[in-house]
Amino acid sequence: MSFLQNVSFVISTNHFDELPVDTGEEIAFAGRSNAGKSSAINTLTNKTRLAFVSKQPGRTQLINFFKIQDMQSLVDLPGYGFAKVPKPVKDHWRKLLPKYLKERKSLVGLVIVVDIRRELTELDTQMLDWFAPQKKPIHILLTKSDKLSKDKSLRALQKIQLELKEKWGGTYKIECSAQLFSSLKKQGVEEATKKINEWLS
Repeated sequence: MSFLQNVSFVISTNHFDELPVDTGEEIAFAGRSNAGKSSAINTLTNKTRLAFVSKQPGRTQLINFFKIQDMQSLVDLPGYGFAKVPKPVKDHWRKLLPKYLKERKSLVGLVIVVDIRRELTELDTQMLDWFAPQKKPIHILLTKSDKLSKDKSLRALQKIQLELKEKWGGTYKIECSAQLFSSLKKQGVEEATKKINEWLS
């Protein structure tokens, strides 16, 4: 059984000063609304409703903390890029997300969930630009890979890997990796779990 299956909910908050004590190790999941972030978290933890899944984008509007084991956490960040989210909420996220990514000392790695059919968007790039200067590892989950043929999926993966290496890995001398992932087909679960375990170890 994967160690991620032991996770349990801790807290949801919308304010930086309400986050749990900044000790231990945590891995954050970020992604554009409707990229499949909640489904990916549920698949990796083998839970059906740990992270809220909805056909309506933009439902994850808080920072959600889940305990993996003592001093280790998984963090679900608000989905970004959904037009119907009220402007005050968007403005709050624009302040909260970079502050968390730049100042959270216990954050040891960032997983960005990207719909393989969209590739990296401007907002994904912004998240990478905020986080990469901290010189901590980054991993991209290219979700919904079952929606493309094997050949197209591999080409998309290679393109993302090259972009990561050239723009962030090389510039900041950090680990940047990417993989194919499908919550529907359970593809890439073992690879992603191994990566998270390496970061926490």
